[in-house]
Amino acid sequence: MPDDASSSGSQPAVESTAVLFDRIRQGDEAARRRLFERFLPILRRWAHGRLPGSARGLADTDDLVQITLIRALNRLTEFEPRREGAFLSYLRQILLNSVREELRRASRKPSAAGVEESLPDPSPSVIEQAVGRETMVRYESALAALPGEHREAVILRIEFDYSYPEIAEALGRPSANAARMSVTRALVKLAEAMDDQTGRA
Repeated sequence: MPDDASSSGSQPAVESTAVLFDRIRQGDEAARRRLFERFLPILRRWAHGRLPGSARGLADTDDLVQITLIRALNRLTEFEPRREGAFLSYLRQILLNSVREELRRASRKPSAAGVEESLPDPSPSVIEQAVGRETMVRYESALAALPGEHREAVILRIEFDYSYPEIAEALGRPSANAARMSVTRALVKLAEAMDDQTGRA
């Protein structure tokens, strides 16, 4: 069945995220579905390995991803992302909060053996195993301290594995080279912030 966006020759084959945002705010359910389908696989890839092993049985990661998207789309009247990068940063934060809530639920539930002491300290996620929990804490803290566009550039490149042409589109940069420069500047700022935290430790 042809997409209703293809019925007009004047519309591009792939609508921009900003266009879809506008249509969703006007009540266009087809635009809501297209945006959901566009970001679902991106968030699924990001979420892989984020839940520690001890918490993965509590909620399917895919369920958390879908809940995140539904929550975000329901709040578009409250949050007006100007760029795709801002929207992905927003989605990431909602999903992180959902993961943390699952971990809090895990810590409140007694284990089958009745040993609760092990629950507040769940096993590390795949990412934490790779880089270390302390590094992840410093990274998250430094990331939160960055200006919005720097934070988006880091997240798009490092966490969502966007190419530079994709980052240019998501951040509204004129070219892939401009996006590369934005990412480089953002990573320098991130490294400086993480070094500052190390020095204060």
